[in-house]
Amino acid sequence: MPTALVTGSAGFIGSFVCQKLLSEGWRVVGLDCLSDYYDVQLKRRREAMLKQNEGYRSIHDMVETPGLLMSLFEEERPDVVIHLAAQAGVRYSIENPRAYLESNIIGTFELLEAARAFPPQHMLLASTSSAYGANEEMPYRETDKADHQMSFYAATKKSSESMAHSYAHLFGLPITMFRFFTVYGPWGRPDMALFKFTKAILEDQPIDVYNHGDMKRDFTYVEDLVHAIWLLIDAVPQRPDDGVVEEGDSLSPVAPFRVVNIGNSDAVQLTDFIAAIEASLGKTARRNLLPMQAGDVPATWADASLLKKLTGYAPDTPVKDGVGRFVDWYRDYFNL
Repeated sequence: MPTALVTGSAGFIGSFVCQKLLSEGWRVVGLDCLSDYYDVQLKRRREAMLKQNEGYRSIHDMVETPGLLMSLFEEERPDVVIHLAAQAGVRYSIENPRAYLESNIIGTFELLEAARAFPPQHMLLASTSSAYGANEEMPYRETDKADHQMSFYAATKKSSESMAHSYAHLFGLPITMFRFFTVYGPWGRPDMALFKFTKAILEDQPIDVYNHGDMKRDFTYVEDLVHAIWLLIDAVPQRPDDGVVEEGDSLSPVAPFRVVNIGNSDAVQLTDFIAAIEASLGKTARRNLLPMQAGDVPATWADASLLKKLTGYAPDTPVKDGVGRFVDWYRDYFNL
């Protein structure tokens, strides 16, 4: 029975990843600090479902705790590591940047040092579409320049990519970085648009619509994302002997390291996303139109052709279907 270490295991994406691994017969060691960035009860409910499986071990601590991951790697010797623990959110990174420094950068450093001492077969680390920053060439391709991040959150994630590449080069650690594109679905985070909009509309409160609704996002359904991560476990990057990389591949010429987009390959207008929520709820939103918020970008759009080439799969759940599943979950979770 292979063992996976999943950080951020009680988080939105992490809990789905753990469920997938457990369903495939893996043993899972889940690490999560249960931070109070949003409703801890939601995290505890996710974790309670995971604990129903005998193959799941739960650990509550912070990834940046000195020596914690080193001890955990030595004890568990994980075959695969999926690193999802991070301080998320663009706006909060303006208010509390130190939380991002500690969790996203120091936490990643602790992880890389542990892997250096006890190398797993493959490490898969979460990054973000925000890493593309001011790049206006769309759809985003992994080989595009990503030099001008617009928020400190994005800067810490891009920094983690650079750190991971250096360890892959120096110590031969196979690492895949995946860049997420606006993940949504049941059990989603309360600070994200779908949760906030649904709650506000049901409570007859106005919703904040930034840039007056002139925004596009590549909304990616969570189960599609998790299936892509599952398939990428077997797509272990290998350093090319001759340093030659095939066109369109983000594989490093000097390390077993690759960046992969995971997105729906469809830039959806924010107003259309809101319309899908309204249709699922059977209620019309009252809109509070606002300017663009600091650190945000007007559009994201993934080219997922590399993912398709590596795994034979690309996410494709239509927004109206994914939103409908979230609304069904929301009504059930809050007994509405």
